Amino acid sequence: MKLDMNRAWNEALELIQANLGVIATVAGVFFFLPYLVFSLLMPETAQSMNIEPNAEPAVVMEQLTEFYGDIWWILLLLIVTQTVGTLALLALLRANNRPTVGEAIGVGAIGFFTSIAASILFYVGFGIVAGVLMGIAIATNVTALAVVVGILLFVALIYVAVKLSLLAPVIAIDKIYNPFTALLRSWRLTKGNSVRLFFFYLLLFIALLVVSFVIGLIVMLVFGLMGEEIAMIGSGLFNSAFNAVYIVIMLGIFAAVHRQLAGPDVEEVSETFE
Repeated sequence: MKLDMNRAWNEALELIQANLGVIATVAGVFFFLPYLVFSLLMPETAQSMNIEPNAEPAVVMEQLTEFYGDIWWILLLLIVTQTVGTLALLALLRANNRPTVGEAIGVGAIGFFTSIAASILFYVGFGIVAGVLMGIAIATNVTALAVVVGILLFVALIYVAVKLSLLAPVIAIDKIYNPFTALLRSWRLTKGNSVRLFFFYLLLFIALLVVSFVIGLIVMLVFGLMGEEIAMIGSGLFNSAFNAVYIVIMLGIFAAVHRQLAGPDVEEVSETFE
């Protein structure tokens, strides 16, 4: 089946509007608030590093290691909340048989380990292959070859990422909790639509980036007139709100693309013949 991008966009908006209240609540709890806290604490924490402009690379690396060693638990909480929230929102974005908020969060909690395991398989597997190929290219001492291999690996990374872009919907909507099976299903669902999906995602990213830049510039100008501290809070509020909106829109797109390529739910088909 060829992906219809207009249909995917329209269905994404319909899915979001159908449960806007609960989706806004989940997005606020799992994306807006954690990102706001992180964005407000991060500048103050980063200032404590005091990296000098002419510092030695070893010193910079040591300070960065110490910095991330202090905030590792914050980053871990962000990963957990955003992963669970992503899967919970996708569960709420089902076209039919939508769960309650509690049930959706339960789906996110159950699917969390599947998502993490699948991500590790992807990054570790790709990292090993890329490392071997780059190692061989570098060993030849041919700079041009190393550059070409690097470019090809970057293109391959984007291609694989597009192929696996439906991993989260497969886990949350299809409820496939085997990481290998989930990866394989996403790969199969996107077959024949990889290029379309790439340009679809790219156009959406560019459009949202432009909107974010324009609105963000206006917000910063307004809050900037009220002092540095107010500007920092205003920037944090805007970035957190836009982050939540961006995630909701993209998850709506993923859910709509999954629905179009995977076909209607089993429950929907059974309802049609009742």
